[in-house]
Amino acid sequence: MTRRPNRLLIMALTAASLLAPGLAAAGTPDNSVRGGRVHASGNATPYTVALTCLAERNQTLGLRTPRMSVGRIGDLTGRVDFDTGARVSQGASLFAITALARAGTPVVERLDNTVSQIELDYAQKHLLSDTPELAGQSAQNFRPIFAGQVAGSEYFIVGGITELNYNLQSSGLNAQFGESELTGLRGRVGASSYVMNVAVDLRLVDSRSQIVVDTVSFQKQLLGRELNLGVTGGSDTVGGVVSGGTQAVEPLQAAVRTLVERGVFELLAGLQTPEAYSGCLERAEIDS
Repeated sequence: MTRRPNRLLIMALTAASLLAPGLAAAGTPDNSVRGGRVHASGNATPYTVALTCLAERNQTLGLRTPRMSVGRIGDLTGRVDFDTGARVSQGASLFAITALARAGTPVVERLDNTVSQIELDYAQKHLLSDTPELAGQSAQNFRPIFAGQVAGSEYFIVGGITELNYNLQSSGLNAQFGESELTGLRGRVGASSYVMNVAVDLRLVDSRSQIVVDTVSFQKQLLGRELNLGVTGGSDTVGGVVSGGTQAVEPLQAAVRTLVERGVFELLAGLQTPEAYSGCLERAEIDS
């Protein structure tokens, strides 16, 4: 005699099949994917508020901000994946330039002078003009070069990403349960978490004297979680396996940007009067 499909089995398989897509989407930010399309959004960190607060305070108080530049903030962790390359961002110097701009600080370019050097070479040869449509009509139709026309920096920021430590702490749990018969309904659940960290060291240097004025070091921990669910079972007429899972970890490169912005704020605050930055960091920590 053929047995009817186990109602409990059908319900469990249905529930698992509905749960799996939800688990897969659990780590998707609400503002990144809507209607199947990916949208661009502002790339702020918890400390962007502190930087913009600093800019507003300087403007309100009429304080002069020093002219800054950014040198190399390199990846010094030595962590490389043979399949995907470097583990951490190679653009930390760009993060610092953006942070300075958010703080309302004037910045002079020192990272890439390719275009400026080419234009300078053209200008020296009288080939560069700001009115090229007048070429051949005037012997003075070229951009003049004057002594001291390139703005200098008063301070510059350099440093590196100095730590990337895996598995500082980990934990996990796995369980299986269900009917003992061969075709019985069985369930499986597993969960695990781990902690890693990344750190940066930055220094502020006087451009004229080359004296290191200030140094900062910050680290940030990142938490990863993984969850897996599965249901198996069968009867005389039906059987199946359904499983689902989700894995989420804080973005490593976003953590590097966060650390750089925190460090830049601290270095700039050291050059300001207390009135200029008082409350800015607290506002960022409250908002985050």
